[in-house]
Formats: sequence, structure tokens, C-alpha cells
Amino acid sequence: MKTISTFCLLLCFTLFSPGCTEQVPHEFKRTILKFGTLIDITLYDVKPSLAEKALKQIEANFNQYHADWTSWQDSPLTRANQKLANGQSTQVHPSIIPLVKESQTLSKNSQGLFNPSINQLIRLWQFHRSDEPDIQPPDHQVILEWLQKKPDMSELKLEGQQLRSSNPNTQLNFGAFAKGYAIDLCFDYLQGMGINNAVINAGGDLSVRGQHGERPWKIGIRHPREDNIIAWLEAQDQESIFTSGDYERFFEYKGQRYHHILDPRTGYPARGSTSVTVIHNNAGTADAAATALFVAGPEQWQEIAQSMGIEYVMLIDTQGKIHMTAKMAKRIHFSKNQSGNIIIRESL
Repeated sequence: MKTISTFCLLLCFTLFSPGCTEQVPHEFKRTILKFGTLIDITLYDVKPSLAEKALKQIEANFNQYHADWTSWQDSPLTRANQKLANGQSTQVHPSIIPLVKESQTLSKNSQGLFNPSINQLIRLWQFHRSDEPDIQPPDHQVILEWLQKKPDMSELKLEGQQLRSSNPNTQLNFGAFAKGYAIDLCFDYLQGMGINNAVINAGGDLSVRGQHGERPWKIGIRHPREDNIIAWLEAQDQESIFTSGDYERFFEYKGQRYHHILDPRTGYPARGSTSVTVIHNNAGTADAAATALFVAGPEQWQEIAQSMGIEYVMLIDTQGKIHMTAKMAKRIHFSKNQSGNIIIRESL
């Protein structure tokens, strides 16, 4: 989950006038706090009564998703994790089943770099306490012990609503996927309501349907080491733009910086990347891919992108070099000259 916005909406949207009649299309917004981040929902070209009904239901949906899927508070997911840790089969909540199925596919396609079964490792690192002064990395020996019994999504078996794992270290955390998946579900609902122009911005991870009147949605991409925008692009209909960055949650200990994106192969924060931005037509896939490609780093990202079917990628490495697919290079507009830092991969 991301707590700092990696994007900003560069367009100044036209606010609706309260005195307008029901027949005039308007723009409506609502902001909620879920999944550890602010979620901005904007509906455009919709009647007030329909917008109010849709926004109210979307907020209720996000509340329910958070309640069902959180791995930090009592929830259907934490109760399932308790059973898995005891080597028991568990009947999981119906809303968790598609998360497991989709995550297994995405994990396989990412060669295990996207791995939602590592909640035990995430808890060892305690990044939820990253703002506290006494936080420090887990003992190296503890990480080595975890690696000896490292879980994998392939070890999970789902039969109907019964979930079990052959590895008691399996603990589920959908923080790198649930937000995107929830956004997809919300757009399915909006489509069923006949609302075709909308944007959902969840802490900077953004999905678009339709457009803003005659204008496209213009999105800024944050510089991973400076408090400004490094580039921008125009989001097209049915696109989701997600970023994973090492600046989103981190702490420093004895002069070393530790960020929250963990490499399941080493048990430590992934090395080589500072941010990865991807575009895909599925928000859940974009969410998971941004994490997997960050872990893959500058040497392996092309291979993983191809395996996951991601055609639009921009990765900024720890040396400040910008790696992009040729398709992404055609979409990106940089705020200042970056030509000496750009490496374009012509094909995946």
C-alpha cells in the first residue's frame, strides 16, 4: 500500500455549480481514506442524483474491501492466516477467493517476484512503524530462517471455499494488489450504472474510464528523489497507471536506508530500482506488475514485463537512469531534458 502520492492530476477540473439543473452534466468528487491512502473518485458527465448514489455505494464498497482484506487488523484474511499458520484448512470469505486466484496467476507470471504469501516477512520488517524512531531491520539470522521455509503462492490449494497450504509459513498480504483489484471492481459497478467517464486516484495510482469532457486526463509522475514531477502523460480510456517507489515508506538505521518493497528471494528490500511506472488496462495487474518489476530491477525487468504482458514500463534505477519500453517512450513527456539518462528497449 502506498501512503505518498506518486502522481498528481495536472488538469484543473471544472467544479459544478450548485444552482444547475438536473439535466446539466456535472463533475462530482469524493475522497475517502482506505488501504492506507487517500482515494479520490471523480465522476464526469453524470446527473447529480446518479452521482450521489454511485459515490455513496463506491465508498461503501471500499469500506467493505478494506474490512475483508486487511492483514493488520482482525478480518476474514487475518483469521484465514491464523488457520494456515497452524497447518489447517480454512473456509475463506467469498471476497478473498478471487484475490487468491488472480494472485496465483500473477505470481506465476512474475516468476514469484510478486508474492502475496510473504506477510510473515512483511511483519518482521514492521514498515507500519516506519515513522517511529526506534525501528530497525530484523536480525539477519531471522531472515535466513524465513528464507529456508520461504512460502510461495503455488503452495496454496483452493477447493471451493476451502484454502490450505503445504507450507505453514504461508501468510497472505494483498497490499501490492488489493487496491488495484478494488478499483477494477468499482469501475465494473460504475459501468453497470451507466457512468462512463470517471477517474479513481488511490494515493497516486490511477485508473481512467472515458475522458474529462473534450480533454484527456493528464497525469504527472513524481521524481523519486526530488519533490517535483519528472514526467507526465495522457491517460487513455480503460487505462490504469501504477507506480511503485522506494520513497513511499522507508526508514534509516545506522546510515542505511531501508524501503518497504521486499525481494522475496533475499528477504531484504529490493535493490537496483527507485521507481517503476506501468500502464495496463487492468488495475490489479498494473498494481502487481509495478511491484514485480521494481523487484526485478534494471537487469531483469524486460523479462518479467514480457512474462506478465506489460507493454508500457518506465523504470528509474538507483543511478538515475531511465529505462523504458519503446511504447512507453512514445507516451512520456519529460518536464526537463532527460535524453542523456534514457535507455529505450525497442522490444520485449
